[in-house]
Amino acid sequence: MKQDKYIFTLEIAVRDYELDSEGIVNNAVYLHYLEHTRHAFVKQEGIPFGSLTRDGLIPVVRRMEIDYHTPLQSGDVMLSRLWLERKGARFIFHQDIFRKADETAVVNAVVTIVCMAKDGRIDRGDDLAARMAKYLE
Repeated sequence: MKQDKYIFTLEIAVRDYELDSEGIVNNAVYLHYLEHTRHAFVKQEGIPFGSLTRDGLIPVVRRMEIDYHTPLQSGDVMLSRLWLERKGARFIFHQDIFRKADETAVVNAVVTIVCMAKDGRIDRGDDLAARMAKYLE
C-alpha cells in the first residue's frame, strides 16, 4: 500500500443483499466495489465511462490481483481508495478497501486495464492518458 499516493476515495456502505450465508460480504462483490470506485473516479475527472465507448475506446480489465484480509459485514461502511500508474498501453489501478470505523485493511487489489479500439485491437489509450496526466507516473 502506498497511502501517500491515493488520488481518490469513495465511501460505500455494505448492503444486506451483498452478504453470503455466513453473514459476510461475498468475495465476488468486492469486484463490484472496485469497479464502482474506478468508474466514480473517471466520472469525477469529467470522463463518464459511457463517453469512452461512444468515442471508440473500450477500457477492459486485462488482469486483476486481489488479496482479501478482513471480511465486511452488514452495517459496515468502507473507504475504497485508489492510485494510478501507466506502463506502456496499460493503466494500472492500485486499489485498497478499508473498513471506515477502524481503517482495517479489507482488500488490496491491482487492476490492469487496457483500451481496445472498436475493431478489437489494443489501443495505447493516449487520449485517455492525456486526460488523466496529472495522476500518472
